[in-house]
Order: sequence, then structure tokens, then C-alpha cells
Amino acid sequence: MKTEHKIIFGDARDMKQIKSESVDLIITSPPYPMIKMWDEMFGEQNPEITKALKEENGEKAFELMHKELDKVWNETFRVLKNGGIACINIGDATRTLKNVFQIYTSHVRILNHCLKLGFHALPEILWIKETNKPDKFMGSGMLPVGAYVTLEHEHILVLRKDGKRPFKKEEEKELRRRSAFFWEERNIWFSDKWKDVKGINQGLKNKNLRERSGAYPLELAYRLINMFSIQRDVVLDPYLGTGTTTIGAIVSGRNSIGFEIDPNFKEIVEERITEISKVTNELIDKRIESHKEFVKKRIEEKEELKYINENYGFPVMTRQELKLKFLKLKLFNKKSEGIFEAEYN
Repeated sequence: MKTEHKIIFGDARDMKQIKSESVDLIITSPPYPMIKMWDEMFGEQNPEITKALKEENGEKAFELMHKELDKVWNETFRVLKNGGIACINIGDATRTLKNVFQIYTSHVRILNHCLKLGFHALPEILWIKETNKPDKFMGSGMLPVGAYVTLEHEHILVLRKDGKRPFKKEEEKELRRRSAFFWEERNIWFSDKWKDVKGINQGLKNKNLRERSGAYPLELAYRLINMFSIQRDVVLDPYLGTGTTTIGAIVSGRNSIGFEIDPNFKEIVEERITEISKVTNELIDKRIESHKEFVKKRIEEKEELKYINENYGFPVMTRQELKLKFLKLKLFNKKSEGIFEAEYN
């Protein structure tokens, strides 16, 4: 089996390269409005944003920034298949303008726009990113009433286009069975609070790039891909950045398309995805070993498991895990400019 991975250095506000209703899953994290590191980028897209910020008109700047993001959400709705899922990781922002401190709730603004497009909201995930920094608290210290709650979470909006995805063909049903996850993974992954996924160092050591990226960790992308798609599906990231979603798709045996507006990311993206073979099979091995540990503990504490996976011969909790089968990466190569191919055992 082979998968294809396209990297397009262009503006995702117009994804004319992608046919309507051709994508199965969208996973992305856009620039966060009203976070200073993104001000310049938003200003390049609309100079009125820079003007609003200079005038310290936070509400106007916030809305104008989101109008640029809206153009991408419009395109994602167009290219997503009926029954497809969109996962949008977004953090809210706090900022002081005209001596007024307030929160700018980007997750609410994005959700409202996507609902107007026709998306249906599914239960969202709170990604808990706790920090022990002594200076994390804002405001008046120990004196009421000017101290502020610290933001230690981000939102992962989960949206679906149209109704539940149908699996009618036998080939699709078989791929779905092979793409199953373990029972114990389900119990962790499908909680609405994720505390076990750690953030990553976002520093970028490239003079042509901004100092930091907004990258989420591979575990987050990998988990969402396995939760909301099946093997051979097409996964799209309209804000590719350093390529984390592409890597998650490669590990999972999915096809992928990524858009990145900044061509300076080209070198770091290609370097990351061509190095993926070093960690791909290790991640799969880790999942298998974790399952074996779960089985051992379950048998010691409770009882023997009733079912045996047909591909690996180890016990599993449910009938839905009988055909679960991981794809191990065999070869990975660059086919042409911006197009890569993965081949699996």
C-alpha cells in the first residue's frame, strides 16, 4: 500500500488546487488572532489590521483578523466530503489595549462562523497545558479585584459536515475495521479533557522564519487522525507550518495535503517529513507495547480477555479490535517537487 503527501506553498484562502468534497479530514491550528507574534502576518493580509492595532482598537482588529481566517474556513467547508470532520486547534488571547485588559475568545468566533457555513458542532476537546511558571499569574498579584485567571488550555473544535459518514462498500468497511484503535485508547482519547499531551518547544532556528511557530505536538495530530479517519483517507492542513499534520498522516497510513503561505518553511518541512521513517515505526511499536502492558495488568487484576486480534495474536477487549492492523513504513521518497510517497509493508 502507498500514500501520497502534497505540500503546497500557497495561500489557503483560495484552495483552487483541491476539488470540492474530496477531503476526508481536516486538522489544523491557524494563527491566533490578538497574539502579538501573529500581528505582522495578519497585517500583511489586510493593512487595516495594522491600522486598528496602532489605534489600539482591539475589537476591530480582532474581527478583521477573523475575517481573514473565515476565508480559509469557507474553503475547508467546500473541499470537505459530506460526513467529513474538521478539527481546529485554537487558543484564546489576552491583551491590554488603551489600558484595558481583556480576553479575545477566538474559539467562539470561529465556531459561530463555521456553524453559519453549515458545519455541525460535535463535543470539543480542552487541551490542558498547565504551567508551573511562578510568573504565570496576571494582574494585581495577591490583591483583589484586579488579578486574572491564567489561561492554561486551548480548544480543539470538532466539526462535522452534514450527517454521519456512511461506509457502504465492503472495501471501506474492511479499512474501517483495520483502522480501529484499542479499547483502552478509546477511553483516553475520547475524553473532552486532554492532560496527557504535552506542548512542545516552539523555537525556530532559521533566520528567515519568525522566532516561534504555533506547532502542536505530533501526538495531538496523530491521535486526531486515528480518531476521525480511516487508512487511505485524505487529511488536509491549511496551515501546515512545520509539517506536523503531514507526519501524523504518514505514520497513520493516510494521504495528506498541506498548505503553507510562508515559503521559508519549505526547508524545515521537507527535512522533518523525510526524517519521519526514524520515528514512524517506533510510534506504532509503542502503541502495541502499551496495549500488551494493559492486557497483562487487566488479566492480573480482573480476568482473561475474550477476543484475540487476528493479525497479531494478542488479546483485545472487544470484537471491534479483531482486525485492527497497523501499517509499518517501508519506504519514503520524494516523487517530485512538493510531492512525497510513502510505501508500507
